[in-house]
Amino acid sequence: MPALPIEDHGVIGDLHTIALVGRDGTIDWWCPERFDAPAVFAGLLDDERGGTWALGPEPDGITHKQLYVPDSNVLVTRFMSPDGVVEVTDFMPMAPRDGETRGRLIVRRVEGVRGRIRLCMRCAPAFDYGETRADVRALGDAVAFAAGDRHLVLRGSVPLAVEDGAATAEFTIGQGDRATLILEAGTGTPAEPTAPDDQAIDRLFERTVDYWHDWLSTCTYRGRWREMVYRSALTLKLLTYAPTGAIVAAPTTSLPELVGGARNWDYRYTWIRDASFTIYALSRIGFTAEARAFIAWLYARLDEVGPDGRIQVMYAVDGRHDLTERTCDGLKGYRGSQPVRVGNAAHRQLQLDLYGELVDATYLYNKYGTPIAHDQWVQLRRVLNHVCDIWREPDAGIWEVRGGPRHFVHSKVMCWVALDRGIRLAEKRAFPADRQRWLTVRDEIYEDVMAHGWDEQRGAFVQSYGSTTLDAALLLLPLVFFVSPEDPRFLRTLDAIQQELTNGSLVHRYNPEASPDGVDEPEGTFTMCSFWLVEALTRVGRVADARIAFERMLGYANHLGLYSEEIGPSGEALGNFPQAFTHLALITAAVNLNRALGGRGQGERSDEFWAD
Repeated sequence: MPALPIEDHGVIGDLHTIALVGRDGTIDWWCPERFDAPAVFAGLLDDERGGTWALGPEPDGITHKQLYVPDSNVLVTRFMSPDGVVEVTDFMPMAPRDGETRGRLIVRRVEGVRGRIRLCMRCAPAFDYGETRADVRALGDAVAFAAGDRHLVLRGSVPLAVEDGAATAEFTIGQGDRATLILEAGTGTPAEPTAPDDQAIDRLFERTVDYWHDWLSTCTYRGRWREMVYRSALTLKLLTYAPTGAIVAAPTTSLPELVGGARNWDYRYTWIRDASFTIYALSRIGFTAEARAFIAWLYARLDEVGPDGRIQVMYAVDGRHDLTERTCDGLKGYRGSQPVRVGNAAHRQLQLDLYGELVDATYLYNKYGTPIAHDQWVQLRRVLNHVCDIWREPDAGIWEVRGGPRHFVHSKVMCWVALDRGIRLAEKRAFPADRQRWLTVRDEIYEDVMAHGWDEQRGAFVQSYGSTTLDAALLLLPLVFFVSPEDPRFLRTLDAIQQELTNGSLVHRYNPEASPDGVDEPEGTFTMCSFWLVEALTRVGRVADARIAFERMLGYANHLGLYSEEIGPSGEALGNFPQAFTHLALITAAVNLNRALGGRGQGERSDEFWAD
C-alpha cells in the first residue's frame, strides 16, 4: 500500500526519539537510538523496503480515529466497524521501570470496547534505512531482529510467528479483552525476554500519563486557544533530546516540500536559528527549565567555536559537528519524492541571521530566566566582535538557499539585532564591552538596510539588495524592533506581502520563480510564515484580521493539532513532520493575539517581551 499522507499521523516519543503512528495503526517512522540515528521503520519513505510495524483489522468496513489521552503524548487509535470497536494505545515509557536499565521501548496495548474484531500484526523492521538486512529468529515466545550489535526484540501476550523476515500475529479481541505488544531496541546480545505483565504495563502507562500531566501543569498560559497551545507545547517537548536539552527542527527526513520534487531535507538536527524563537515561546508560557537546558546546550557549542568566532548553522543533538549529507538511493522516497537525504549540507553555509537569534536568545534568557555568567559573556562578546567583522558578507539566508550567497535583508537586520541586544545586555549588567564599536556598526547596518533593502519604486522592503522580490521573513521586522509597527515602510511591505505572497491566511516564504534558490521547482506555503503574518497584523493593530487569519490556520492542523512545515495546494501537509518552528510560531502568535484581544493577566507576559 502507498504511504499514508503525512497529515494522517500522530507521534509518540520519550525525549530521545519519536515514532510516527498512522491512522491505520501502522508505525512507519522510527529511529530507535535517538532522533538522527538510522531508521528501522522508514515505510513513510518506501512502503516496500523501508520497514513498518502494522497493527489493525482488515481495512474493509473499518473507520479509523485518533486522539491523545488528554494533556499527554499517549496516542489512541480507534478502529470501528459493525462487528465491534477496538482501541490501540501507543506510548513510549517516560518514567523509570522499577530500576531496570533497558533500551528504548514502544508499547502497544490493544483493548476491546464492544463486539469482536480480528486483528493482524506484522512487524518488519529494516535497519539503516533498509540498507542492512536483519537476522530474524524466534527467541522463546518472542522474535528478535539483529543487525551487527544492534537488535530489536518483540514480545507480546499473543502468539508470534516468523514469516518472510517479519514477526506476525493474528488474534481476536472481544469486549473487555486485552493484548499487549512491546518492541525494545538495544545493543549487544538480547536477554531472554519475558511475556508482558498486565500490571507492569498498567504502571508504565500511568507513570507516562502522569509525567506528561505533571510537565504540562507548569504551563502558565490560560488564554484563548489553550488546547492548541498545549498541544504545540507537548509537541515541542517531544522534539527535545533530554540528555542535552537540544530541540530538533523535526523528527523526520526527506518528507518533500513538493510531492515528486527534490526539496527533501533532513531536519533531525538542532539549528542555532531556533534559539531565540525557542527561548521566547517556552519562556512566555512558563517552561523556564527547557529554556535553561537549551541555553546550556547553546553555550556548549560556543565553547567549540574557533578564534574567528564563526558558528556552525546546525549541530546534532549531542553537539556533533559533522552532518555530511548523503542520499539513500535504495529508498524511493515519499510517494516517489527523491532523493532521500541523510545529513544536511547546509550546516556548512554562512547564515548571518543566526548571530542575531543567538544573542537575542541570550538577552531574553538573561532578562526572564537566569542572569548569564561571566564566561558566557566572554563567549558572547567574541561573537559580537565577529559580527562587526562579517556583517557585510553575502550569505545563504534564513531559507538556506543553494543558489549562491546574496545580501539578504533579513540577515542584515538580524546582525543589527545581535549588536542591539549585545549593547543592551552590556548596559544592563555593566559588562565590559567595545560599546563604541558596536554602536557604530549597529547604526551602519541600520543605514545600510534602509538605503539598500528598501525599494522605493517597489514600495517595500525586498528580499536582498538589488532585487525586487518580497520575502515573508520581512514580517519579523517590527517583531524584533527594527522598525515601528506603524512605520509607513513596514505597512507598505505588509500590504505587498499580503497581495503577492498570501492566499487567504496561507503565506509563501518567497516566489522561487522570481528569486531562484538553486532548486528549480515550486513548493507549498510555509505555515510558520502564516503565524508570522498573524503576529505582524496584531502588532500593527489589525487585530480582527489577525484573529481571522489565526482561526483559519487552526483549520489546517491535522486531526491531532499537529503541523508539518508546509501546506500544499489541496490543504495537504508537506515537508518534515511535526515541525518545531511551526509550533513555536503558533504559541507566540496565540499569546500576543490573545493579549491584544484583552487577555492580559491570564498567565502570559507583556507584549513588550523583547523591550527593556
